[in-house]
Amino acid sequence: MALGTLSWGSDTDADEAATQLLAFVDAGGTLVDTADVYAEGECERILGGLLGDLVPRDDVVIATKAVARRDDGPFGGGASRGALLAALEGSLRRLGVDHVDLWQLHAWDASTPLEETLATIDSAVSSGKVRYAGVSNYAGWQLATAAAAQRGRTPIVSAQVEYSLLERGVEREVVPAAAHHGIGLLPWAPLGRGVLTGKYRNGTPPDSRGASAHMAGYVEQHRTERAARIVQAVATAADGLGTSPLCVALAWVRDRPGVVAPVVGARDTQQLAGSLAAEELTLPPAIRAALDDVSAIELSYPERRML
Repeated sequence: MALGTLSWGSDTDADEAATQLLAFVDAGGTLVDTADVYAEGECERILGGLLGDLVPRDDVVIATKAVARRDDGPFGGGASRGALLAALEGSLRRLGVDHVDLWQLHAWDASTPLEETLATIDSAVSSGKVRYAGVSNYAGWQLATAAAAQRGRTPIVSAQVEYSLLERGVEREVVPAAAHHGIGLLPWAPLGRGVLTGKYRNGTPPDSRGASAHMAGYVEQHRTERAARIVQAVATAADGLGTSPLCVALAWVRDRPGVVAPVVGARDTQQLAGSLAAEELTLPPAIRAALDDVSAIELSYPERRML
């Protein structure tokens, strides 16, 4: 598992973030994912404040992102050289480190020539301020194009995408492109934005994201009739295995081809502990096949080979 920090600085304060990070590292976790725009930079500041005294810098792999708009002006967002380098310097300053381990392009920028963006990645790695490069939310053709252009240069090593039993669209093009180019997948929202935990089966809990003004729309996207069928199948599997729906959903996506580590976020340490418990679960083949079937997406030409 990777530790997601989207809620840090908003729904999760610095003290709770510290408890989460300690629990994650104590459980053997290493990859901590953040972004320059999470809580308007406060997320990176909180993480930076925990490195050194609480957790040794070298004990964690720091992954952050750039491209999303942070400020007004020509360099406040986007994937131009100026914008990316400004974003990187800001991330390093907030994190209080001299380099990040994984620097990810948060989104495709159609207004900037790809060569300019990729050359900036090369420059950042050559400077020693970035160790590895990845992308996030790229379509299959975008991922393949970027990966092919980087042959002989700084490779694209990871692709962060939404991937869960409720969101399998990446299997059409992104997953095959990643496999072809040797790129690891980092699924975000592996719990279907919380829906796969089963918490919304009988309504909206008042302390859930679905009840909050700023996250309700984010959750609502996966509250569909199809999702309800999948959630029921996950709950049935969990009952049979004597575990939680959360663990079943995480174990399913963790073991998908190409997946390196699902990115799990939590409002508090208790929620995080529930996610980490999934590491102890291996789904029996029959249950995995049943979940594959109930959540299957339609593949047609050209994704499905024509005979």
